[in-house]
Amino acid sequence: MNITRITEEVSLKRTIDQGTEAQREAVLSILQDVKVRGDEALAAYTEKFDRVKLSALRITEAERARAYEQIDESMITVIKEAAANIRDYHERMVEQSWVVTKEDGTILGQKVTALDAVGVYVPGGLAAYPSSVLMNVIPAQVAGVKRIVMVSPPQKDGFLPAGVLVAATELGIEEIYKVGGAQAIGALAYGTTSIQPVDKIVGPGNIFVALAKREVYGLVDIDSIAGPSEIVVLADDTALANEVAADLLSQAEHDQLASSILVTPSIELAEEVKREVELQLETLPRKDIARAAIERYGAIYVTDTLDQAVEAVNKLAPEHLEVITREPFQILGSIRHAGAIFLGRYSSEPVGDYFAGPNHVLPTNGTAKFSSPLSVESFVKKSSIISYSKQALMTNGSKIAAFARLEGLEAHARAVEERFKT
Repeated sequence: MNITRITEEVSLKRTIDQGTEAQREAVLSILQDVKVRGDEALAAYTEKFDRVKLSALRITEAERARAYEQIDESMITVIKEAAANIRDYHERMVEQSWVVTKEDGTILGQKVTALDAVGVYVPGGLAAYPSSVLMNVIPAQVAGVKRIVMVSPPQKDGFLPAGVLVAATELGIEEIYKVGGAQAIGALAYGTTSIQPVDKIVGPGNIFVALAKREVYGLVDIDSIAGPSEIVVLADDTALANEVAADLLSQAEHDQLASSILVTPSIELAEEVKREVELQLETLPRKDIARAAIERYGAIYVTDTLDQAVEAVNKLAPEHLEVITREPFQILGSIRHAGAIFLGRYSSEPVGDYFAGPNHVLPTNGTAKFSSPLSVESFVKKSSIISYSKQALMTNGSKIAAFARLEGLEAHARAVEERFKT
């Protein structure tokens, strides 16, 4: 990792992967095929891409039982406890509908309604994460979504990863289908004989999944087009270099595009962390992936003051931000842009990934400047309520009509003035 002294602009040194034209054309072709051939196309692409010939797409009770046989009871207990923590956190977000009645009889308000159906995409292969099941499903359940559909590509043995299936079963997900890639997104958006369409699609995936979500957006809603994982550690001279290095590597091992950055006013810490990263890399099982990420998108920025370090962090707008300083809560108010903020030495980023309760689906690629983590609000829609009284219309009707005529919309004005006649 290079050590750079900064005084002004910093960046993550990368742009969002928009995919190649060939990839986009492939996705468009797959989506069109799924729209026309439905289940037949899903089976064909599963055989082509996942090298699995399936007799049925939907998970059976026997497959659920098999998954439970492969997971230790102690791990099932951990999954249950993590789910309880995540549910408790998200239940505190629930918004209620409301109305207010004014003195002139006008009634205004807002109606909060859960989406009818949501599709959750769960990656397969090396990115088979039971935690993603918990983080995407639980806020939807808390919001009141009645139908939640999970899709995930099968492994070469024709089954889903045991941890993923156990997590989904613990949450009570009934509809689970063994299909992945762009074809799964097409099935959720358009519907097939086996899979009825949904209103929103959430969950991470590879570039083909991301491109497919982008193409179907508008027909359905989506969570986001997520980029690679990223972490920024804001630390002063009280931080321990071995702990900071471990936290940086916790994101670097995700994939070769992950970004791990330390921002500190301490040159001593910077140099120690650089050495520690090299030492710890040698013993990581995924060291080749982590090393590639560190070399491409890892960095150590040294500032003159802690205030400058905070400003650098706000320019980075990271997905994950750890604050390891003497008084982290004193800095919290100055942090404007971060997906999740971890305060203090014992709040290592994996605490949020798996167990604490807040959602780990976070804005990436600097989008924390204007967007938020996945939440209960992501699974509801809001309707305005307007009930004008006669008194209110008589008082304000001429003003409304004048405004309509200012915009050249005579019919709008007359729609109000017709009420003046009776």
